Formats: sequence, C-alpha cells, structure tokens
Amino acid sequence: MTKSNILTDTFGRKHNYLRISLTERCNLRCTYCMPADGIQLSPKDHLMTYEEIYTIAKEFVSMGVTKIRLTGGEPLIRKDAALIMEKLSSLPVQLTLTTNGVIVDKFIDHFKKCDIKTLNVSLDSLDTKKNKEITRRSYFEKVYQNIILLVKEGFQVKVNCVLMKDFNDDEVIDFINLSENLPVHVRFIEFMPFDGNQWNMERLVSLQEILSKVHSNFKENEVIKLQDAPNDTTKSYQIKGYQGTFAIISSVTNPFCDGCNRIRLTANGQIKNCLFSSKESDLLTTLRAGESIIPIIQKAVQTKFKVRNGMDTLDKFSQPDMHSNNRSMIAIGG
Repeated sequence: MTKSNILTDTFGRKHNYLRISLTERCNLRCTYCMPADGIQLSPKDHLMTYEEIYTIAKEFVSMGVTKIRLTGGEPLIRKDAALIMEKLSSLPVQLTLTTNGVIVDKFIDHFKKCDIKTLNVSLDSLDTKKNKEITRRSYFEKVYQNIILLVKEGFQVKVNCVLMKDFNDDEVIDFINLSENLPVHVRFIEFMPFDGNQWNMERLVSLQEILSKVHSNFKENEVIKLQDAPNDTTKSYQIKGYQGTFAIISSVTNPFCDGCNRIRLTANGQIKNCLFSSKESDLLTTLRAGESIIPIIQKAVQTKFKVRNGMDTLDKFSQPDMHSNNRSMIAIGG
C-alpha cells in the first residue's frame, strides 16, 4: 500500500480531515459533554507536547490530510495554544477550530496570522438562565458578544447548538432567526450518547422534528434547501432573505457515515477512527519510542466500521452498554 492510500479504508472512504484535541480541560461544564462530577484527567506527561502534535500532524499531512480542526475541551485555554496554531499553520492544510467562545476575543489577531478563517462556536441556548443551567457557568453574554465580534472581524462563524427535548427545543426558531441579520451558520446537533451524559432517545430532538418546527413557522417557499458538499455532516438550509443559514447534524437518526472523512486524535495521543468507537490506537507511546506511527494509523483506518462503530440500527444505538466504554465527549474532542 502506498503512503497516499493509507488513509483510505476498506469502504473506499478517504480520511483527509484530522481533528486534534489539545486538552481535556474546559472553562465550561456542559451537561452533554462532561459528567457532573467531572472526569479523571490524563497526567500531564501523558499529553502530547506541541512538538509531538506537530510531528503527528505533519505525518498525517504527508498521507493526504488537507484539513485540521483543533478541539478540546476548550482548545484556547491550553497555554501554548497560540504556538500550536502557528506551527500547524505552516503545513499545507485548512486550519480551523471549535471553541466555546469564552476567550476568542484574545486570539483575533492570532487567528488572522495563522490564516484561520472559520470557527465553530458552541452555544446551546439564547436564554441566559438556560445557558447557565447547561454550561454550569455564567458566560452567555461574553460568548454572544464574541460571536458578534468574530463576524465583524470577517470570520465565518458556525454556531453549534445541541438540542435536547423539553430544554432548548423551543429555541429552534429563535436560533434560525439569529441568521436573519447575521451571516452565521447555525447548526442543530442531535443529542448523542457519551459516557456520563445520561443520554436516552426520549431526550433526542430528531432531524424530522426540527424540520417540522421550521415548516410550521415558515412558508414552504421560504425554506430553501442548500447543496451539501460530499463530506458534509449537515443537511443545510436557508430562510429566504436571511443573511445566514442553518443546518442539522443528524448523527443518530440519519447518520452520514458513507461520506465520513474524519479521524480523531485525542489530547493523550490516541487515534479514534470513529466518534462512537470505544477502541483507540496509541500513537504517542510509539512516537516517543522513536518508531514509525504509520502502521498504527493504517490499522486504525482499515478496521473502521461502515456505520457508527458497528451500531448500524437505532435499536443497537439505543442500548446503553454500547456507549459505556467510550470516553466522555470532553475527553474525545468535539
């Protein structure tokens, strides 16, 4: 197998998109991401250094990766986050990141220096009280103003909203209306199961339920279906006359595994070939031993399941024991 084919799995999917978690730490405590009592953090010496992150990323780029997303935890609270961005921006990739938005105002100039044009910002409620309830912190106003700031500074902003029934599902239209006068891309994400987040199907707000709310509030000719790119995780729409757009990420009810081009690298140097996989491949130990990480990457890609780590039906996906051995979302990387 040539180096250029290593990231192509047995189903013909080419993995040219690497998501790197910089830290397991966060300055928020979102209920769907982190258990109420927190998680056991990896010891500091088990985490990748910025040099190791760059070395691994460079290897992936040599195999065909063209896009890198930095995640966490909250990637920007890592002390050397700016340095990591600068190092990675020297590679021939599209560099972007996912953030909770609390401190992005401190990095505006650095984003521009590193040619970062697009940011995903998590915001799960436009109501101050509910936002505090879900994040267990009081940063709504700061995050909202930072979204406005990013837009003014010319960044493409995607607002990620995890919907949960009887909590924020009544805000679907409010979020869509956020895109009326702001050129933001609002993305509704189906609530997904991870260790410690008390997931069950009854709390899920499905793609069909979201679209039902949309069509109940807008005329049929006002809801425009947009063309989705081949590897998009979203079903994208726009309300006629609105500056921005909205989309739905239906990982549960309508998975997009056929076009998956993503591979994940955790903050402690483990490869996850699927968000829902409980199995991981240790790159960091091998790298520190001075050995090639390519065989490990190749095996991880070649053993990837066709659909959601083998959970190819909703019945399988709904079984709690299928998710109990996976990490919490904060330890995987969003």
